Amino acid sequence: MSFFDKIFGGKEEGSEKNLLWKYIQSEEDLKKAIEHSFNQKIAIFKHSTSCFISKTVLKNFEKEIENSDNKPELYFLDLLAHRSISNKIAADLNIRHESPQLLVIENGKVVNSASHQHISADQIV
Repeated sequence: MSFFDKIFGGKEEGSEKNLLWKYIQSEEDLKKAIEHSFNQKIAIFKHSTSCFISKTVLKNFEKEIENSDNKPELYFLDLLAHRSISNKIAADLNIRHESPQLLVIENGKVVNSASHQHISADQIV
């Protein structure tokens, strides 16, 4: 990895492959995630893989979760690859699309949401 990639986040390094996440790549994956919210609170992180701000927020969020005793059920949505799923989330859960965005879902409803620098692991508790 080059010096500039380290500073500016040029190449995705691990975030999309991180074991913290379950990946939403289809409407069926989204349906299963929402169904799971009836058993326990879940969180969906909506991430734009081409946005430096989104990359920074994602890395900070992952560090918070890794250093936390609370290990919530986390789902990851790549907005560039799956924009139609993001649109479905906005429509079905009646929440405005933002990026990056963290949605906390319980019993099929958004109980907390945040975007950009307001995203924190504390929102899931």
